[in-house]
Amino acid sequence: MMKKIKLTNELVYLSGAVILSLATAMLAAADFGLSVIVSPAYLVSLKVPSLTFGQAEYVVQGILFLVFCIAMRQVRLLYFGAFFSGIIYGILLDMWRFLIPHFNPSLYEAGTLPAAVRTVYFVVGFFINGFGAVLYFKNKYYPQVYEFFVKGISEKYGIELPKFKLRFDLSFLLLTLALSLGLFHGLVGVGVGTVMMACCNGPLIGVYERWFDRHFEVV
Repeated sequence: MMKKIKLTNELVYLSGAVILSLATAMLAAADFGLSVIVSPAYLVSLKVPSLTFGQAEYVVQGILFLVFCIAMRQVRLLYFGAFFSGIIYGILLDMWRFLIPHFNPSLYEAGTLPAAVRTVYFVVGFFINGFGAVLYFKNKYYPQVYEFFVKGISEKYGIELPKFKLRFDLSFLLLTLALSLGLFHGLVGVGVGTVMMACCNGPLIGVYERWFDRHFEVV
């Protein structure tokens, strides 16, 4: 039996935050449609220019945090670690969008990059997005609210994580469509990439999770 590679909890946690925020910045620049998880915050940031994408994440994750506490039928102080993780994620997301010119909306509006560049950003962002989520699931710290919600609810009600993740994504897809049509009277931040990620993220996370468990151990 192959010996597993040991990874520190802190490394896995920080890697998850860095990879997920980078994936989101890539997908926003590609403009083929964002992950349904972050689309609501993206739409809010477009509707309220005073909010950055990262700051809008605080608002959306705060609302989801309240729903989580209601579903769990309790509020524990430790749960607020998930919201703190969301703040870290939002800061990193804004950092990527400020430091990398292609990701900066004030320099390149969404959809204005060459098609080949947009395609590369979408493909890379698509695949690393799921892996970043798995890193959040595998560390012992509280992940940001999205992953915390999926992990906590699936464990409490005995639902397989990949299956519940798929249902969660599809629910957010419906929310995204409602917000897009309601706020902008058309499809904004939604595209073929959104549908692909809503349908494929759950199964892809299952593949990443099995691979991770075979090769790594978090200590």
